[in-house]
Amino acid sequence: MVDVLIIGAGVAGMTAALNALRNGKSVLIIEQETIGGQISFSPRVENFPTIPSISGMELVDRLYEQVSALGAELELERVTGIEKVGNDFKVYAGKNVYDAHSVIIASGVKHRRLIIPGEEELSGKGVSYCALCDGAFFKGENVAVIGDGNSALQYALLLSTYCPKVYVCTLFDKFFGDKALVDALGKKSNVKIMHNVNSIRFEGENELTGIVFRRPDKSEFTLDVKGCFVAIGQIPDNNGYKNLVDLDKEGYIISDENCATRTDGLYVAGDCRTKQIRQLATAVSDGAIAGFNAGKYVECNN
Repeated sequence: MVDVLIIGAGVAGMTAALNALRNGKSVLIIEQETIGGQISFSPRVENFPTIPSISGMELVDRLYEQVSALGAELELERVTGIEKVGNDFKVYAGKNVYDAHSVIIASGVKHRRLIIPGEEELSGKGVSYCALCDGAFFKGENVAVIGDGNSALQYALLLSTYCPKVYVCTLFDKFFGDKALVDALGKKSNVKIMHNVNSIRFEGENELTGIVFRRPDKSEFTLDVKGCFVAIGQIPDNNGYKNLVDLDKEGYIISDENCATRTDGLYVAGDCRTKQIRQLATAVSDGAIAGFNAGKYVECNN
């Protein structure tokens, strides 16, 4: 039995661990993919207080070392469900069942997919969801970015520094990102912006060779590119917890300002919860609040 079990080793989850550990609680973190979450792939973080500039990986490494030194344990597994038994919880992950006095869900979000033919088959073979992770593999190649928000704009700006041609393709007739990013992209001579086009399939056998789009007049055309970066938003993966939490229409966990869910002893932190702003600083805030309150729950119920 552990005092606080945290699902997710992102910034929110590890900050929750930090606060629980400093309050004398035992902590187990279960992570299914990448320690540090999405911020670990960022080459430069410049919006975190007291640190003018740092790579996401370095920031994550520092935080992981900090919680490890305080005694946090880590398991790499996928959590499939949570059950409440009395005042405590059972957390199911693969063939294992973990017992905890309190649980914090900090599972983050995953990339939204287009769900078109060829996407699954060519994922990792030219189709990517992270230019920060995979962009360098396409240096010297023509690529496309599909999306109209800040992530798509940032990806296109990055790719334009080492790709001869970058096509930015949007479903609507405008961008929905920051004006500064839109203006910066407009100054790039090797970037072609293509509004009002709908991607309908990826082409290629063992690697991506092109993307077929459809115009509003139903005519189709193909972009011959070696790489495509899909940036159409993110979605949470909270269905495994809906027996104990309320979800909004987009699948995010509903909580109060204390990061508490409708189930006593079960808290949520970070991007997987309903909130207006999802940034590093808000993830840290959530983690601190959830970690403190989970520890308080343990003290009051054991």
